[in-house]
Amino acid sequence: MAMVPQSPIGRILPRHAEAAVADALVDTRVVLVNGARQCGKSTLVARIGGERGAEWRSLDRAATRQAATYDPTEFVAEAGPLVIDEVQRVPELLLAIKESVDRDPRPGRFLLTGSARVLGLRGLPDALPGRMETIELWPLSQGEIDEKPDGFVDAAFALGPRLHHVSSESRSGYIDRLVRGGFPEAVARVSRRRERFLDSYVSDLINRDVIQLSEIERGPEMRALTRLVAARSGQLLVPATLANDLSLAQPTVKRYLGLLEEVFLIKRIPAWSRNLSSRAIGTPKVAMVDSAVAASLLGLDTASLRQPGGPLGPLLEGFVAMELARQLTWSEQRAELYHYRTKDQVEVDIVLENRRGQVVAIDVKAASTVKAEDFRGLRHLADRLGDDLQVGVVFYTGHETLPFGPRFRAVPISALWEMPAP
Repeated sequence: MAMVPQSPIGRILPRHAEAAVADALVDTRVVLVNGARQCGKSTLVARIGGERGAEWRSLDRAATRQAATYDPTEFVAEAGPLVIDEVQRVPELLLAIKESVDRDPRPGRFLLTGSARVLGLRGLPDALPGRMETIELWPLSQGEIDEKPDGFVDAAFALGPRLHHVSSESRSGYIDRLVRGGFPEAVARVSRRRERFLDSYVSDLINRDVIQLSEIERGPEMRALTRLVAARSGQLLVPATLANDLSLAQPTVKRYLGLLEEVFLIKRIPAWSRNLSSRAIGTPKVAMVDSAVAASLLGLDTASLRQPGGPLGPLLEGFVAMELARQLTWSEQRAELYHYRTKDQVEVDIVLENRRGQVVAIDVKAASTVKAEDFRGLRHLADRLGDDLQVGVVFYTGHETLPFGPRFRAVPISALWEMPAP
C-alpha cells in the first residue's frame, strides 16, 4: 500500500496536477509523473495510489532496485495497480511494463515517477508509444503555496486587454518569494537553513543523478557550468561563450547543458519568430527551473536583491517565466512558451502562443512604476502580429493595472497566481 510521505510544510498542499493524473489513470495504461527531485512527486502519487490500493515500490531503495534489475518482468507482474517511484533508476523496466500492458490493457495499471526526462535517456528504446501519458510536475507554484487560483494564462487569452488586477504585494514581497522558490523543503525553512538545503540539493543532484545518468566524472566542471548558467538566467544561451569561459570543448558544454535540462535544473526557452522578420534570432534563452536555486548559486539573498542596482531584473524574469511554465501544464489554453529578439536588440521577454496562433506577449520589469518606453518591444511585435496579439503585458512590482493603449497593460506580477481563470 502506498504511504503518503510527511510534508515538510506540515500540511499537504493541493497540486494542480492531481486532477490531470487522476483523469489519465481512467483511460491510460501507464501514467508517468515526471519532474525535479524534491518537488513533491512521491507525495502526489502516494496520495493517488493510496486511494486506489496500489502497491508502492521505490527504486531509491537499494534492495528494491536490485530486484528490479535482476528480473524486470517478475518485478512488474503485480495484479493490481503498481506505483514505481524513480523509474529512471532502472529504465529496463519500461520494456517489461510494455509487455505487461500489452497482455493486460486495463487502464491505470502503472503509476510511475521520474526525476529525469525518462524517454530521453540515452540507449533507452521508445518503449511505450500510445500506452503512456506523461504529466510534468514542477516545484510548487506561488498559487499552490498560497492556495490561489493560478489562472493568469487562461485569463490573458480570454480577456485580452480587459485584464484587471489590483495587488497588495510589495517589491520586497516578490523578492521574498523569489528567494524562497517552490521546493517544499525550501518553503518550510528560513534563512541559513534554506540556503543549506539548496546547496545540498544542487550538489546531490550533480553528484548522484547527473553523473549516474551520464557516466561522467567531471563534477567540478558541471558545478561551475551550473553557476554560469544561473548568472545568465533570462539571457541568451550561447554554448560557445560558456565553453570559452570554462575552457571546455563546445560539444562537451552542449552535452552538459542537455544533462542539466534532463534532471529539471534548467529550462531552455526557444526563440519565437513565425517568420515575421528575417531579423529575428533563433538562439534560446535559459532559466533555472527554481528561482531559489538560481539565487543560492549566485550567493544572493533578500538583502542583496533589495539593494538599488542589484541583479533583481534577470532573476525576476526567470521567476515569472517559470511560474508561467508551471501554469501551462494545467491551463485550458494549449500554449507554448517562447521569447522574441531581433538582431536590432528589440526584444520581448516572454511570448505565449496557442494552437490558433493567438499570442500573449509579456515583458517583466523589477520597477514599481512603468513608462511608455517599457512597451517598445511589445509595440514592435503588435505591429507585425496585427489582430493575433491578444494583449501585451508589462509585469511590474506596483499595485494597479494601468492602460498604455488599446491592447497594452501594466499588470502587477501577483496577477500570475491571484487571477482566476474566466
